[in-house]
Amino acid sequence: MILKFHGGAQEVGRSSILLKDERSIMMDFGVKLDGKTEYPIDVPKVDAFILSHAHLDHSGYAPALYEMSHVPTFGTKPTLELSTLLLEDSLSIARKEHFKPPFHRRQLNLLRNSFVDLNYHKPVKFGKFDIELHDAGHISGSAITLIERANAKENRRIVYTGDFKLEPQTLHRGAEIVKSDVLITEATYAGREHPERNKEIARLIDEVEEVLDRGGNALIPVFAVGRAQEMLAILYQNGLAGSTYVDGMAREATKIVARNPRFIDNSSILSKAIEEAEFVQARERPSVLKGPSIILTTAGMLQGGPVLNYISRLNSNSRIFITGYQAEDTNGRSLVENGHINTEDGKVRIGTPVSVYDFSAHAGNTDLLRYVRGSAPNTVICVHSDEECAKAFVEEIRGEGFDAFAPKVGETIKLDG
Repeated sequence: MILKFHGGAQEVGRSSILLKDERSIMMDFGVKLDGKTEYPIDVPKVDAFILSHAHLDHSGYAPALYEMSHVPTFGTKPTLELSTLLLEDSLSIARKEHFKPPFHRRQLNLLRNSFVDLNYHKPVKFGKFDIELHDAGHISGSAITLIERANAKENRRIVYTGDFKLEPQTLHRGAEIVKSDVLITEATYAGREHPERNKEIARLIDEVEEVLDRGGNALIPVFAVGRAQEMLAILYQNGLAGSTYVDGMAREATKIVARNPRFIDNSSILSKAIEEAEFVQARERPSVLKGPSIILTTAGMLQGGPVLNYISRLNSNSRIFITGYQAEDTNGRSLVENGHINTEDGKVRIGTPVSVYDFSAHAGNTDLLRYVRGSAPNTVICVHSDEECAKAFVEEIRGEGFDAFAPKVGETIKLDG
């Protein structure tokens, strides 16, 4: 039994891990979107595909697996619906910007038709393996995957965390710790901690209310899947959903999450927030800016979408609220560090003040360690982290007695002695 890393090793993005025994199982098949788009190093023939969650760094190249084969894809129902939304958008962007799409609609349809939607804790048999999904606490439908192989010699449990968060969020209870023999864990925030979430919420609400009191617009760029729903729920809990306008892909993503209530916590909060907030279309955007308002819109890194329509038209009492990670070479990073964004007309300076918050849906270093200890593996493999952080985390957990590795893209690890 071997693991081969087609992406997402000593890097964040294009997560793709191949487990090969008598059969080959691919875990995630995403793209890397930092500045330029990068794909997994090749497209192998596989017998099954497991999709941990919908975000494009895990799902964005998945249809490419369906060029030559028709194999089952295992994941949750929200993951199917949300990833389809994002992948359809990828095709739409390629068409609008006149570049060759990374996959064809026929392949996307094959993926959708081959999808086996699983509930948490309901194992399915695939050859000699039992595959079981557990709540990852990251976004709606996100899953930690247990692949268990039993034979006469041994019972082996391989756990792939995908992206996870142990600390509860407004709409998620937090990840389940699953016992393992081999643990493949994300280490995105290895060596770093997130601020106390309740303090971040209080700071956000105070600043948003100040903007509204001044008659300004509180512009909150969000990732359509995950962050949009979490922010809307937080605004509702603090009596602000009635002043909130939801725009862009966040509209449809929020509806998908709401109609799959078993995959989130506090589903009634999201339902009530949707009732109070206003979902706006393009023609309604000018009216949103006429009075004090909260604008929850895509794209989270300011790389496109309605946010660019709003950002240059905010009044002088407004503020921009950055709530998530901003990758290098994105407008979001440029705005935070340099005060400008790049548009079709060139570089544009943005005079509106900016506030930055950490509402990450990933585990910080303390919770990464807690997961490793609780999972109690013989072997730990760190992925979804840059080279420096991955290597440092490996050394830290080796210091606790674990056998640990941080492979590079293209490397293979043999699991059997």
